[in-house]
Amino acid sequence: MSELLKVPTMAEFMAQGKQPEVLFWVGCAGSFDDRAKKITKAFVKLLNKANIEFAVLGTEESCTGDPAKRAGNEFLFQMQAVTNIEVLNAYEVKKIVTACPHCFNTIKNEYPELGGNYEVMHHTQFLKTLLDDGRLTIEGGKFKGKRITFHDPCYLGRANNVYEAPRDLIQKLEAELVEMKNCRRNGLCCGAGGAQMFKDAEKGDKEVNVERTEQALEVKPEIIAAGCPFCNTMMTDGVKAKEKEDDVAVMDIAELIANAQDL
Repeated sequence: MSELLKVPTMAEFMAQGKQPEVLFWVGCAGSFDDRAKKITKAFVKLLNKANIEFAVLGTEESCTGDPAKRAGNEFLFQMQAVTNIEVLNAYEVKKIVTACPHCFNTIKNEYPELGGNYEVMHHTQFLKTLLDDGRLTIEGGKFKGKRITFHDPCYLGRANNVYEAPRDLIQKLEAELVEMKNCRRNGLCCGAGGAQMFKDAEKGDKEVNVERTEQALEVKPEIIAAGCPFCNTMMTDGVKAKEKEDDVAVMDIAELIANAQDL
């Protein structure tokens, strides 16, 4: 399939003297993590299906600096951020979409004070606008009537108050949306936020991702939907820890829509 994916770079657009409608910020996970690459591909298939003129930075994209900042290395964060801002501003980028809430939060809220001002959207918000504008249509397909619970990513939900877009998309699949006891504003972290993804767990009685997975399993879903590559990893590990991987799938919202479309 990969040879059929159209993924132009900003450099290619510039060479033609054109501007894309939106820049797709892939992020480190979406570029290098094998599981997250599948989310990237699913989202690109949807962009292609909707005939969106989008571009990526390709090798000119580097880490937003979120893990460095959360781990306390402000100096490294500013170096990484300024490097990215110089590239983005040189291309006169106005609008950015990303499938990673960490990239979303950092570029949206922390780049402006360093000179990077852009309209930033999470991929669930962007997909919802495509559906609302009739540029993309979805039928329930294989997810019709399935029990799906949505895990709110901290940097999408509590940090940026985006709760409805991902849920609207699940309901458009004609699935049965079931909520965990901790959801929306009272959501529970998957355990990977604040650069915890990259360090060993501290001493304690229980891993956070196992606690969160237990909350998900309580509502007996067939699918745990996520909107973040890190949440996806942590919830998948939690499902494996509970030995439920044969019963419960963990999927990104973009994958749900792409799969419903058989893209």
